[in-house]
Amino acid sequence: MRKIMNSPYYKLNVEDRILTGKKSAKTLRNNGQVPGVLYFKGEETMNITVDRLAIYQAIHSGRRIYEINIAGATKYVMIKELQYHPVTDDVMHIDFMRVRRSEKINISVPLVLVGDAEGVKEGGVLSQSLTQIELECLPTDVPEQIELDITELEMNSSYSVIDVKVKDKEISIISARDLNVVSIHPPAAEEEPVVEEEEELVEGEELVEEDGTPSEETDGKAPAEDSGDKAD
Repeated sequence: MRKIMNSPYYKLNVEDRILTGKKSAKTLRNNGQVPGVLYFKGEETMNITVDRLAIYQAIHSGRRIYEINIAGATKYVMIKELQYHPVTDDVMHIDFMRVRRSEKINISVPLVLVGDAEGVKEGGVLSQSLTQIELECLPTDVPEQIELDITELEMNSSYSVIDVKVKDKEISIISARDLNVVSIHPPAAEEEPVVEEEEELVEGEELVEEDGTPSEETDGKAPAEDSGDKAD
């Protein structure tokens, strides 16, 4: 079973920003605000400011389209870019792109696996290689997430984007169809330590050095003395 979940717009308070520049941006950040811009093709870019806490709440809401009211007009936007502080991870700047509810957009949403895969029950290891999937749809139809049921996924098997289905005919998947989503493979076998065994000499054999000369090692017996008389 594969399904989508729709969600309403998330309302976000945005204010027009008159002052620009580094000094003004620093002052805003010190006061818990995040500077940003709002743009749309064919229209003049607007400088805006948003409460930092409100941004975090919006990001974690699971929504992708936000409803804002600015200059007395209601607009619908999506986040195009977030800039973070390299040390604190605080949001430093935000870019919004305006969308029209009557025009389709390309947008990425989370791809969530559901169900207990047969291959995992057999001891296999599950690996998800795609966690976001790109869609084309109207802003009013943007799902919170796409779910892929992996209950029947067996050992040494995989699902690709082509296996992900949506029931809403107004939503199209535009990610490459052959992209791997998830696979299950057997666990890696533990390698047993290799024990090197010394070769045993067969009785009567003599140790030989690498250069071919007999080894000085003996069997523990003293060398035999020369019993013959030397010639004068």
